[in-house]
Amino acid sequence: MLMDLLVTVYQTICFPVYRMPKVRRSDYLVFDREDLPYLNAIEKFNCLFCSYGNGVAAYTREVAARTEQYWCPIKHARRIRNAHDRYPRIFDHGDAEAFRQGLARLRRQYDDEQLRR
Repeated sequence: MLMDLLVTVYQTICFPVYRMPKVRRSDYLVFDREDLPYLNAIEKFNCLFCSYGNGVAAYTREVAARTEQYWCPIKHARRIRNAHDRYPRIFDHGDAEAFRQGLARLRRQYDDEQLRR
């Protein structure tokens, strides 16, 4: 819950300053399993807990991905596991020319439709 609060406060304060689009928290925290008639009370509570935990993790990841896209859009020198969806669009490690030429463009490229191509 503390992470949820801190990430929300962070993006509420910082994203508007740099004209970054905010992540809609409601897109990541989805609670739709409590009405399933085949779950008992404990299972419903577990589903609530999992929905919240996984939702906060996904929400945090997207806020962090947008932050990386704006401030440090350079791939790591070595391969990383399970990179976020924005990672393929950032600049290759060591490619200073592409970084300098494309940074302003990338900082404006938050349209989620572009990520789904």
